[in-house]
Amino acid sequence: MSGILARRFFLYGMTMTAAEVSTIKMPRHVAIIMDGNGRWAKLRGKRRTFGHKAGAEAVRAAVQFARKKGIESLTLFAFSSENWKRPEQEVSVLMELFMTVLKREVKKLHKHNVRLRIVGDKSAFSARLQKQMHEAETLTAGNTALNLNIAANYGGRWDIVQATQKLATEVKAGQLEPSAITETMLAEQLELADQPIPDLLIRTGGEHRISNFLLWQLAYAEFYFSKVLWPDFDDREFAAAIADFSCRERRFGLTSEQLQQAILDTDVTTGE
Repeated sequence: MSGILARRFFLYGMTMTAAEVSTIKMPRHVAIIMDGNGRWAKLRGKRRTFGHKAGAEAVRAAVQFARKKGIESLTLFAFSSENWKRPEQEVSVLMELFMTVLKREVKKLHKHNVRLRIVGDKSAFSARLQKQMHEAETLTAGNTALNLNIAANYGGRWDIVQATQKLATEVKAGQLEPSAITETMLAEQLELADQPIPDLLIRTGGEHRISNFLLWQLAYAEFYFSKVLWPDFDDREFAAAIADFSCRERRFGLTSEQLQQAILDTDVTTGE
């Protein structure tokens, strides 16, 4: 089945056979910039914080969808390093909401074999919140059904800088020559280095930028921009993004002809 036909099945609710479903290209790692909570609340005459609470419900639905569809990793941009500039009351509510959601959801995540990771500079958070993060990560550390990564106080530039600092420490200690540093070595020091690189980025809310999110890791990701505000992002919208991803030809620097030949030369039954 072609990717275009697969997209039509997703969008219009047509019935697919199991064999047809198996041909849909599923991303291994999906990253999402969850944008639009404040605008969603404003459209309803509510405060921005009301939108953040509604957005937390959309997070639960996205996690459930990702787990059901066999996605290996789901990374959600919850709070950027720039978000501290927002009004103090809004930031305070976000921190309390973060704490509440962690307490409420971690046991459910553990029950469904989901591993939770908080990525970013956690040192800026309160001791109480850092403790809650650590406990949640420890409880779910051995789970294997889905890697759920919550990017909090995260910035792509920060990530690259902290990775560089780790290598610089080795250079200073005489354990590493600067000329020996490779892209692979730097990548190994980044957040999420132990997981597949994101192959699909979704941004909701109608904006068309990545806002300092996973700058290194998204180098070869496919981008999908949705006009839907995050609280309204449901299974159908998630499916539409994956269907669109399934239509695309990912060449990783190869020509279409090289990619087609590689497919022809590969026997999935033998792995050769």
